[in-house]
Amino acid sequence: MGSKSVEDMIEASSGVHFSGFHMEGFVPRNIEKLTTSRGGDSVHKQPFVIGVAGGAASGKTTVCDMIIQQLHDQRVVLVNQDSFYHNLTEEELARVHEYNFDHPDAFDTEKLLDSMENLRHDRAVDIPNYDFRSYKNNVFAARRVNPSDVIILEGILIFHDPRVRELMNMKIFVDTDADVRLARRIRRDTVEKGRDIGAVLDQYSKFVKPAFDDFILPTKKYADIIIPRGGDNHVAIDLIVQHIRTKLGQHELCKIYPNLYVIQSTFQIRGMHTLIRDSQTTKHDFVFYADRLIRLVVEHGLGHLPFTEKQVITPTGSVYTG
Repeated sequence: MGSKSVEDMIEASSGVHFSGFHMEGFVPRNIEKLTTSRGGDSVHKQPFVIGVAGGAASGKTTVCDMIIQQLHDQRVVLVNQDSFYHNLTEEELARVHEYNFDHPDAFDTEKLLDSMENLRHDRAVDIPNYDFRSYKNNVFAARRVNPSDVIILEGILIFHDPRVRELMNMKIFVDTDADVRLARRIRRDTVEKGRDIGAVLDQYSKFVKPAFDDFILPTKKYADIIIPRGGDNHVAIDLIVQHIRTKLGQHELCKIYPNLYVIQSTFQIRGMHTLIRDSQTTKHDFVFYADRLIRLVVEHGLGHLPFTEKQVITPTGSVYTG
C-alpha cells in the first residue's frame, strides 16, 4: 500500500473520521462549515421531515396533533397540503360541484415544494390560509411558519409526487375503514363547511372514492409506517413517537457531524449489544461478539470510501469485476 498508513489514506480521502463512541473534547476541523449564518445551506440546518398521508377524513390531523403533543421537547410545525389548493377561476366556480378537489392537479405542488425548501433551509414562509367556502387562498391572512427542528407535512396526496416524497425522513400512512371515513366526511362537510348532505354524497361517489382508489391508496406502498384506525390507535402512535425520538437523536448527530453515518439497527446488532453489556457474559463471549460488532462497523465504513472498479482474472481464467 506504499508508504502511507491506512489512517493517512482515510484522512486524505474523506476528512475527519471517528467512531462516534468517544467524542469528548473532539472539535471537527470543518466546524466553520457547520456554523454558517441563517439561510445558509449548512448540513445542521436540515430539519427532520415527517409525511402523514391517507384518505380524506382518515384521521391524519388527529394523528399529527397527537405526535406534536407528545414531541413537546422539540420545535415542531405542521404544514397542510390543503393550504396549497389552486384558486378556482370564475368558470370553475360556476361549476364547483364538478371540480375534483381530490385530484393531484387541484394542488399547487410547485408552491408547496418552494415553501418546504425554504423551511428546510432555515427561512420562514407564509403558508396560504385556504377558504373552503369561497375556494380562494387570499381571503384570510397567510400563516407565518418559522423554521423548526421537525416539520410534519400532512395531506391526502403528499406521497404522490416523488419530489415531495424525497423531502421526507419518515412517511406515515393513516389507514382507516372507508365507511368510517365517509361518516366523518359527512359530519365535517355539513357542520363545518355548511354543505348539503346530498351534495356531499354526490361529490364522494363522483370524485372522492375514485380519487382515493386511483391516486391515494397506491401511495400506501411508499409508507414506512402504516397506522390502522388513525387517531384511535394510541398504541401505534406511542410506538411511532418513540421511533421518531430515536431517529431524531441519530438525525441530530448527523447534522452536527456531517461525515457520521449511523448503521441501521437489526435484531442481530441489538442482540450482540445486549450480550456485551451483560455483566454475566463470559470474557470469551464478550471478545467474540465485540469482534463481530467491530467487523460490521469496519465493513460499513469501507463502503463509504472512494473506489474505482477493477477487473481481476483468476488463475483459472474467471473474470471478476467490482
